[in-house]
Amino acid sequence: MAIPDIVNSVVAMDRISVVEHIKAAMENGIPIDDILNKGLIQAMDVVGEKFSNGEVFVPEMLMAAKAMQTGLEILKPHLTGDALMEKGTVIIGTVKGDLHDIGKNLVSMMVEGAGFNVIDLGVDVDIDKFLSEAQTNDADVVCLSALLTTTMPTMAKAVEAFKEAGLKAKIIIGGAPVTDAYAKQINADGFSDNAPGAVELIRKLMAA
Repeated sequence: MAIPDIVNSVVAMDRISVVEHIKAAMENGIPIDDILNKGLIQAMDVVGEKFSNGEVFVPEMLMAAKAMQTGLEILKPHLTGDALMEKGTVIIGTVKGDLHDIGKNLVSMMVEGAGFNVIDLGVDVDIDKFLSEAQTNDADVVCLSALLTTTMPTMAKAVEAFKEAGLKAKIIIGGAPVTDAYAKQINADGFSDNAPGAVELIRKLMAA
């Protein structure tokens, strides 16, 4: 029952229980990649589905993501080789002039929980920083967040800068004032207005 218990504990936002069940699973010899994929990643998929169905909301999703991250910290020292399951590198940050980070943090945790290598640049990030980090880390996807209409034009400049630099990274955008229409207008590669949607979009872009 160890794996289902891990899933249920994350969905229940119970960090203590997540830790107990992960330790029990490891002691019982359950493979680390099973604990990660069938436990933590599956749990966040369940949470994402519940959010889409209106069964949970952002505060609950954030608490579940923190429970998942607590479990992930236990697994990280044991993740080697195939167990790492890094599906690609994702860089995320809130654009220059904007200090909002709750939505960005939630996306960051859920994307990491989905098995991607996440590099979170924080808030108030200028375009050159996004470019240099994407280049240095050979990023597959870059997520730009903005919560102010006044900082949205920075997203357009960032998309243009990435295309001029010839970097392979796909750029997706999100945040309260951001829309799919705006993403199309600035030639971004995608848009999501919530964390589960961002995870699904990144999966699609990586599979394309």
